[in-house]
Amino acid sequence: MAETHVLFVEDDDVIREATTLALERDGFKVTAVPEGLAGLAAFRERHPDLALLDVMVPGLDGVSLCRRIRDESMVPVIMLSARADAIDVVLGLEAGADDYVTKPFDGAVLTARIRAVLRRFSQASTAAADQAEAGVMSFGDVELDPDAMEVRRGGEPVALTPTEMRLLLEFSAAPGSVLSRDRLLERVWDYGWGGDTRVVDVHVQRLRAKIGQDRIETVRGFGYKLRG
Repeated sequence: MAETHVLFVEDDDVIREATTLALERDGFKVTAVPEGLAGLAAFRERHPDLALLDVMVPGLDGVSLCRRIRDESMVPVIMLSARADAIDVVLGLEAGADDYVTKPFDGAVLTARIRAVLRRFSQASTAAADQAEAGVMSFGDVELDPDAMEVRRGGEPVALTPTEMRLLLEFSAAPGSVLSRDRLLERVWDYGWGGDTRVVDVHVQRLRAKIGQDRIETVRGFGYKLRG
């Protein structure tokens, strides 16, 4: 089996070298660069399986780099932030990141988060296959074809990231039912432990922007539900 290739963009020499060694010990192939423009060039040249981006890097900051990557690819992206600041977290997620990890971090925790992101990307097609027998599902002007992994709104194709697709598949498996943030973290983000529910909230916002603001209803104090 080919090694999973991680692009790691981090300007702190000590963190970059130590994290690279830790990831390589865990079986990853790592391309590590110290700034954003070099990161973008490496991404285009090396085609990594996952991008690990520090928020504050010179040349092209991590959030801007995430946007550039997302313009070209659906590859999973994890942001690294030196603080659990809401602005850093939300900006990274709104740029299209799938998850984030706060520094300082434990190497085992980082590896677990990377594997969780990769695992749910590989499971997106499995989740779709589980619903394929139902055929094309309609929710207002939104059509979801799990077999083809396609979404259309008003007949026009809608481009979803794999995380957004898994989120929509989770909602569509129980339309009209309220799904808690904790359940979505467990089912969509594969968290077997408590996670930051801001990840859920921002991805729901991104999904709403694509399929319609009124399609996913907030049930205050409980979670979200998909309206038919």
